[in-house]
Amino acid sequence: MIRGTVSTATVGAVSRLLPPDPRRVGQEPDYRFTLANERTFLAWVRTSLALAAGGLGAVSLIPDFFGSHVLGILLLALSIATAATAYRRWALNEAAMRLGEPLPPSRLPQFMAAGTAVVGVVAAVLFVVETI
Repeated sequence: MIRGTVSTATVGAVSRLLPPDPRRVGQEPDYRFTLANERTFLAWVRTSLALAAGGLGAVSLIPDFFGSHVLGILLLALSIATAATAYRRWALNEAAMRLGEPLPPSRLPQFMAAGTAVVGVVAAVLFVVETI
């Protein structure tokens, strides 16, 4: 591969993760459904931004706390995964509405619940270790 070019395998992997623009398929749905889907997407993005702020805050505002870097990295990783998954969910829902199909199932709420639980357990363990 020549430096500066993108391989076909890379393009294929990215296109599987990021669906194509859903507004190019099917018919225009009722605008209320499109706007509701967009509001849900924006709520997930706000959640992602809050996780990123928490992660950066953990690293920069409590540097003396044992494990603050671990906690910050966990929060930042959860933020990145949430933002990426939110776009995919929006696109798949939009395409399903335009094609008159059932909405696809989403694991994002389960993922967020599990991720938040892991961050909480890690924070509690780090707090206990810090106080000993």
